[in-house]
Amino acid sequence: MDSPAVRRQSMVLPAKKRRIAVMTSGGDAPGMNGAVRAVVRMSIARGCEVYGIYEGYEGLVNGGNLIKEMKWEDVRGWLSEGGTLIGTARCKSFMLHEGRLKAAKNMVLRGIDALIVCGGDGSLTGADIFRREWPDLLDELVQKKELDLGQIIPFKHLNIVGLVGSIDNDMASTDATIGCYSSLVRICQNIDDINATATSHSRAFVIEVMGRHCGWLALMAGVSTGADFVFIPEHPPGEHWDFEMCEIIKKHRAMGKRKTIVIVAEGAQDRQLKHISPIDVLNVLKNVLGLDTRITTLGHVQRGGTACAYDRMLSTLQGVEAVEAVLDATPETPSPIISIIENKITRKPLVEAVQLTNEVTAAIKAKQFDKAMSLRDAEFAEYYNAHITTETIDAPHLRIPKEKQMRIAIIHVGAPAGGMNAATRAAVAYCLSRGHTPIALHNGFSGLQRHHGDKPLGSVREFDWLEVDKWVSNGGSEIGTNRHLPSADMPTTAKCFELYNFEALFLIGGFEAFTALSQLRKAREEYPSLRVPMVVLPATISNNVPGSEFSLGSDTCLNALVKYCDDLRQSASSTRRRVFVVETQGGRSGYIATLAGLAVGAVAVYTPEEGINREMLASDIDHLQECFGNDQGRGRAGKLILRSEHANDTYTTKMIADMIGEEAHGRFESCYEVVGRYQQGGIPSPMDRVRAVRLAVKCMQMLEEYQGKTGAEVMADKMSAAVIGFKGASVVFTDMEHLETRETNWKDRRPKHEFWLGLRPVIDTLSGRPDYHTSRSMTMREYKDRLEGHEEDITNRDRSLLMEIERLKKELELSKAGKTLPL
Repeated sequence: MDSPAVRRQSMVLPAKKRRIAVMTSGGDAPGMNGAVRAVVRMSIARGCEVYGIYEGYEGLVNGGNLIKEMKWEDVRGWLSEGGTLIGTARCKSFMLHEGRLKAAKNMVLRGIDALIVCGGDGSLTGADIFRREWPDLLDELVQKKELDLGQIIPFKHLNIVGLVGSIDNDMASTDATIGCYSSLVRICQNIDDINATATSHSRAFVIEVMGRHCGWLALMAGVSTGADFVFIPEHPPGEHWDFEMCEIIKKHRAMGKRKTIVIVAEGAQDRQLKHISPIDVLNVLKNVLGLDTRITTLGHVQRGGTACAYDRMLSTLQGVEAVEAVLDATPETPSPIISIIENKITRKPLVEAVQLTNEVTAAIKAKQFDKAMSLRDAEFAEYYNAHITTETIDAPHLRIPKEKQMRIAIIHVGAPAGGMNAATRAAVAYCLSRGHTPIALHNGFSGLQRHHGDKPLGSVREFDWLEVDKWVSNGGSEIGTNRHLPSADMPTTAKCFELYNFEALFLIGGFEAFTALSQLRKAREEYPSLRVPMVVLPATISNNVPGSEFSLGSDTCLNALVKYCDDLRQSASSTRRRVFVVETQGGRSGYIATLAGLAVGAVAVYTPEEGINREMLASDIDHLQECFGNDQGRGRAGKLILRSEHANDTYTTKMIADMIGEEAHGRFESCYEVVGRYQQGGIPSPMDRVRAVRLAVKCMQMLEEYQGKTGAEVMADKMSAAVIGFKGASVVFTDMEHLETRETNWKDRRPKHEFWLGLRPVIDTLSGRPDYHTSRSMTMREYKDRLEGHEEDITNRDRSLLMEIERLKKELELSKAGKTLPL
């Protein structure tokens, strides 16, 4: 309970010192710990005091040691922890007026005037009610003489900010909630494993997932895994759902498909609101279709485990924005929730978001299912339609007239990336459902140019749907990919377009695909056969394609890199005093290193955009020495530094690790790791899969718009050669001519303006990195020139670093010659 000491402490609070409390409430969700960490560290960095409220609203009501001040080191290592480390509990007492009165008293006694709540719609609704009642609660506490007027005057206004933590992704006004993609990862991992046994025994599986009022998990899992049928509350089937489902599954089986997957949200029902259970579905599959059927209910495994890379980044950025929202707030500012729309973090009115969320539930209960779908975010309906189109490829009502059907060539260009196959599968399924002919160009442009006419099997082949259907969770590129460009033999490339009558081209790949489209567009003047619509879907772990803030494969890469770094940190923490310098891929874009640094809590990140110089290294070494000097034997003491592969030609990953080790003087160790092509492989993440489906369908629809147009008409339309991508809060097509001249840094193979550069200060702030600024990196020559003639300004550290650099370079030269450096 409260003590007199706590009351006295609250009265000496500096006038302008803000005290912010953070709590998690409702069901736990992966990523909540990342949000708490971000709130704690950002609050401290902004000069505020921060308190953790343990056990949700229960802690707010009961007070005492359930409300604790949190320090910087208290949240060390929290990013990789699942659940919520400050606890959560369902609290009935806060729903009562007396409970909220106690909560208000506890906050005033500790000088807290801002509350950041991470939870679902129920938790956030309770928070907003608390804010509305706040002035009356304080007056009542004075009237009951539990507080005096002097105590409440500094706390007349309460700021509330909401972070939506929910695996169901059921809150309106945001595309994603903290924890939803981690839960989707768990679901898809399980279904991918079930697929193998289902295929082996030619069985059907009914998978039940969470989602009492929202079908997001079920729908996204269906899109990610290529499920045959999905039941969601917002768009239920009719009363004869059994017949509808059986017709689709019979067609799939007739095509030769050996497995059947049906995904059921726990809130599934028909249009008369009659509940549809997994048992109901099993009985239909067994009794009507005669399929050997099993049920798997995933249950709470969907909540468990560590957060995926996306949820770590989302929770961190939203936690930072929540603190900024508190500091920006005035007494008139409505309580916001921090949301994300496509790729943009933004603030939305909390009351409005909760109201829209409740309207969805009300619309479902009123059997207004079209309204329920429209109240979800725009991409929800897009994903639903994409799933229907890609899983019903022979539906007559989707087919267009024969004269409008096209021959669409599909090619992979550049390095492999997770999601390439999922995008190809979606494009092929869409083409077949519409009556188009999808054509695979195997092994990129070199395959087209050299092997298109090979016998008995050339590189130009129509897709076999039964084969393509299996690709939904496959990594790499099933039709082959490489970095060769059409310019290597443009005449043959153009001849193939004419010979095989390509009427549209769909390119999936990275900067090479972008470059290829640029070359093809410019070659249209000389080669009439190239005057067809073309579009690039960016797919590269480097995420360096102009025209989009997101590329397929980058999320898969980040998940692999985060897992790798988590394992390294565990090793580093076990020894208490070890630093790992990790080299990431990414070409001349620092996106992967930066986003991974945000997701793993790296001490420092080195990128090509910022470069590396000796002042930066000296500052970071000082910081490491200070961190380990103040460590006092705490756990989770391992440190990570990420270096993008082309951050600097002189300061290699090994050299940086050796320099850190040299300066450590035995107080801590330094090692280096090169992750390499491990980042390119593996099963694509659910995010890459679902975005692949959505964007591929949009690309096919864009190509369809040019059906029937002449070559001259296609050439005259700048949008006939375009890149699809995420820009801010929208998915857009951007014409190649604009991208080539306005948005591309051709020398460094990346966009001129990279949205993620603004995240660097967040990483540095949350890691406690010293405030170091540099306009450009220095080469070794520049470093020597700077020191030359300024001997009096050279510190011992400067000399030490310079000597160590020269020694390491000499050692490298001698080792190449098979010699060793003399002792």
